[in-house]
Amino acid sequence: MARAGLTTERLVQAGAELADAVGFEQVTVSALARQFDVKAASLYSHLKNSQDLKTRIALLALEELADRVAAALAGRAGKDALAAFADVYRDYAREHPGRYAAARLRLDPETAAASAGPRHAQMTRAILRGYDLTEPDQTHAVRLLGSVFHGYISLETAGGFSHSAPGSQETWSWILDRLDALLRNWPAP
Repeated sequence: MARAGLTTERLVQAGAELADAVGFEQVTVSALARQFDVKAASLYSHLKNSQDLKTRIALLALEELADRVAAALAGRAGKDALAAFADVYRDYAREHPGRYAAARLRLDPETAAASAGPRHAQMTRAILRGYDLTEPDQTHAVRLLGSVFHGYISLETAGGFSHSAPGSQETWSWILDRLDALLRNWPAP
């Protein structure tokens, strides 16, 4: 029988908060059970196992991030949209490091297709329409932006830029300027 007050949604939310506090890799059903002062077995009526918990946290993070990106992109185009998109990812990673890591969890194809992941790709492509790219260049550009944003955010959150000048924000702005220029001047096939 399920413990009163424990729901799958509540457990996933608590798991996401735990991921932000201790790191996504440290999240397990046992660690979550300790948060609620219950035995791990009492959570198995809501969660299959630790992988199920991590998948659900990833889905939550993808949804939260997609909602934030959609709100930030409303009414924007060109460099303004590009910067808003990038800043949402960077801010989310700073506010929710565990969830940000979860959003990069490899999902099985069916789960990925039903997640907010496709929304992220659609929003990236929407930004790129402002730069008038056609296929396959648009796909290359989606991958370029994802690589630059996630790579920079990963290095920055690991402290990789904290020991030298110029400051990380200055470099972030410089990168966004250069990406905008690259996209505006993308060579025609």
